[in-house]
Amino acid sequence: MTNYKMNESVRIDMEDAALIGDLAIPKDALGLVIFSYASGNGRLNEKNRFVAEHLQRSGFATLLFDLLTEEEGEDAKNERDIVRLTQRLIQTTYWVQQDPRTENFGIGYMGFDTGAAAAIGAAAAEGSEIAQAVVSYGGRPDLADAVLPDLQVPTLMIVGGKDESVLEMNIQAQNQILTIKDVEIVPDATHKFEEPGALEMAAQLATDWFRKYLKRGKQHPLHQDQP
Repeated sequence: MTNYKMNESVRIDMEDAALIGDLAIPKDALGLVIFSYASGNGRLNEKNRFVAEHLQRSGFATLLFDLLTEEEGEDAKNERDIVRLTQRLIQTTYWVQQDPRTENFGIGYMGFDTGAAAAIGAAAAEGSEIAQAVVSYGGRPDLADAVLPDLQVPTLMIVGGKDESVLEMNIQAQNQILTIKDVEIVPDATHKFEEPGALEMAAQLATDWFRKYLKRGKQHPLHQDQP
């Protein structure tokens, strides 16, 4: 059973919205993984919480939250507003670096679907001095194709073997990324990893990636006026 230093809900105030997240910090945490979901209720989803809890048991702090409010999440167009989602993730990173509970952690991003594009966009904008690793699972990196060559942090893309169109998009994205990168395929899994054992495998692949690349220690501060 995970021994927590803290596990509570937090409010992150944006210029145009207030987002609610769940911050969990195990004792002696190895680093902080910020989840990136382009929805209004992803943090409450059972599968997403499973992945977060897997990371927590492996010693990582997690910030599980949505890049949209519940009201915004009702409009599907908002889920594809990658520029807006990316800016919100960058603002969240600034909040993390200012909060005394999280300011000393190395940072990783983990995104699902269009939230993965926001994670890639944020990492590319910040450079290697902020986030140390990115994991996309069932993600759409193609929606951030303009910045893929700018990525400077190790990036893992996890895709279901039966999610053929998204798999092809991820392979194409891999070819555009110039830093450390990999595509891991979960056999027989579809887009949401609902098949027996699929989500467990995806969670373990993500954990292994963060163990390898997300190190202890405070990163360079992110200024609020950065792009």
